[in-house]
Amino acid sequence: MTTSRTVLVTGGNRGIGYAIAEEFLAQGHRVAVTARSGEGPAGALTVRADVTDAESIDRAFSEIEAELGPVEVVVANAGITRDTLLLRMSEDDFETVVDTNLTGAFRVIKRASKGMLKARFGRIVLISSVVGLYGSPGQVNYAASKAGLVGIARSITRELGGRGITANVVAPGFIRTDMTDELPAEQQQEYLRSIPAGRFAEPSEVAKVVTWVAGDDAAYISGAVIPVDGGLGMGH
Repeated sequence: MTTSRTVLVTGGNRGIGYAIAEEFLAQGHRVAVTARSGEGPAGALTVRADVTDAESIDRAFSEIEAELGPVEVVVANAGITRDTLLLRMSEDDFETVVDTNLTGAFRVIKRASKGMLKARFGRIVLISSVVGLYGSPGQVNYAASKAGLVGIARSITRELGGRGITANVVAPGFIRTDMTDELPAEQQQEYLRSIPAGRFAEPSEVAKVVTWVAGDDAAYISGAVIPVDGGLGMGH
């Protein structure tokens, strides 16, 4: 049985983040989620926060610490897309995605690390994407932001690895969510052909990898990129 921890999942009100929060709850952890709107799963503490605003993150952490205790596990999952081809991509399209997906993760981790250093224990899990290392047309901004998370995890591992803190990246491929369900059938078939497993993942399959890498059994894993993509990226 994994030790019960205080866990924060950013963007835990829908999709993969919601599934991750559900899985941590099912395993008996104390779970908080940040959301700009909506709610996390039943049993989780939902706090309002925007990862592009350091003050709102600080307030959210203070609220969680008062209610559930210091955050021991942080899952940086909040992310957005603004897909468009390079020549049409505005600076705002690029900067907004990087500020949310990459700088947002930095802000959350920086705030979380204070308590982790004091406790000499911490688990940082960054939710990247197969696109971060594999690339994708129309996603220069998104891919850059998701690739950057690998550099964050590896630098934190070198900086804080001796203090009982690990930092790892989980890189999902195509996951069955509301977004993929809405894709035209032809496009779904095209994507499926490129995935050796021949199917999309369930959100719970990503969530179980996240809880495992944040758990006691993975204490000696840090700076790793764990793909959950049915073989699509093949270790890119």
